[in-house]
Amino acid sequence: MENKVYDLIIVGSGVAGLTASIYASRYRLDHLIFGVETGGQMNEIHSIENWPGEISISGRDLISNMVQQVNNFGVEIRNDSIMSVQKNADGFFEIESSKGKYAAKALIMAMGTSYKKMNIPGEKELTGKGVSYCATCDAMFFRNKIISVIGGGNSAAVAAINLADYGEKIYLIYRGEKLSAEPIWLEKIASNPKIEIITQTNVIEIKGEAKVEKIILDRPHNDKTSLSVDGVFIEIGSEPGVELVKKLGVETDEQNFIKVGPDQSTSVSGIFAAGDITTGSNKFRQLITASAEGALAANGVYKKIKL
Repeated sequence: MENKVYDLIIVGSGVAGLTASIYASRYRLDHLIFGVETGGQMNEIHSIENWPGEISISGRDLISNMVQQVNNFGVEIRNDSIMSVQKNADGFFEIESSKGKYAAKALIMAMGTSYKKMNIPGEKELTGKGVSYCATCDAMFFRNKIISVIGGGNSAAVAAINLADYGEKIYLIYRGEKLSAEPIWLEKIASNPKIEIITQTNVIEIKGEAKVEKIILDRPHNDKTSLSVDGVFIEIGSEPGVELVKKLGVETDEQNFIKVGPDQSTSVSGIFAAGDITTGSNKFRQLITASAEGALAANGVYKKIKL
């Protein structure tokens, strides 16, 4: 283990973690950032149109700008995974990564979320063979193809719109009575003749040999219980990665999101959390709220260990 004890270690290098770092630097907190992939899911976003000051910017470009800001303060982002976290007898947090061991007085957990799986027959077997969780990453492989998108929220709506730029036909399939996406996305879907919405329907199986060939529905659509498709994009939300901190006794809600106070503090003294993994910001999971939570968390750490 390094002999040095940092003021702060930030786990997660997305918008929340990078913002936390920028503010931590302004507070002169000696810190490190860990993240397996800098930017995470942000790198997959084709166009962001609700970030203040930017009419339109890609997720990759926004992250690049933030990384430059972080680096300008001399902070190191370590592309490394955290294996374990524990609190020692001195009250410091000991972090073990795949490449070393570190200690810090406080932690900000900003690991974000991971894609939810449907866990239906054929999903795992055909992942990468027509089944995808990232329209921005894989849309170009489905030019002039028939594609299904599963989900009814913003991510599903945006995926359908993006895929319509490439595919011949898009089926947007949702188990509810109506889509729950924001009105701006619903308007774009309604005006796109390539997109057909199928509601009150579940996909119960994905079939294919070497690649996706069709999906099986739990109720008929146009007298058919199957649809021939070339691709299946699963956009049913994401779940928080909280395994590390739950072992320390950090309190979560029934959906496994970390409970936080107004300063982003958790139930364990010295551990703060920010971004999509928290119950903060009225669970309004947006880039702007993740960024705000990162700033609040850094402020909370500063007040705890410096004032």
